Amino acid sequence: MNNQRQILSSLIAAAFLATSGLAFAQKPGVMIYATGGTAKSATDTTGYTAGALGIDILLNAVPEIKNVADVSGEQISNVASGDINQTILLKMAKSINAKLGERGTNGVVVTHGTDTLEETAFFLDLTVKSKKPVVVVGAMRPATAI
Repeated sequence: MNNQRQILSSLIAAAFLATSGLAFAQKPGVMIYATGGTAKSATDTTGYTAGALGIDILLNAVPEIKNVADVSGEQISNVASGDINQTILLKMAKSINAKLGERGTNGVVVTHGTDTLEETAFFLDLTVKSKKPVVVVGAMRPATAI
């Protein structure tokens, strides 16, 4: 779970820094969209199955995250990044646009596998119509890796 804490702390730090120029009467609202899961084993870094852990498990692994931001999460898909398709991308863009249109949302983080991360980031850059930050992050190892 230590790697999960580092990943989620990095996600929130990225979103918080992106919104740090804004004045907040309360903690910033950050929505995390998860596109896939990760491995169940701490030693399985190559043959793991995407989707084994969902966003709720990752958020619950780092309760301190609530000290810096009002964080919520949505499992937008549960696939390996090579399996991200048009349906998932359109669903993600629509959901992100709606969420960023809400008053309490200051930024969005998308967790993503590294195989197609740049394609998703480019698509979101073209389709998300908000000046609020959208941070797309990936890791070369699953969150459960030691």
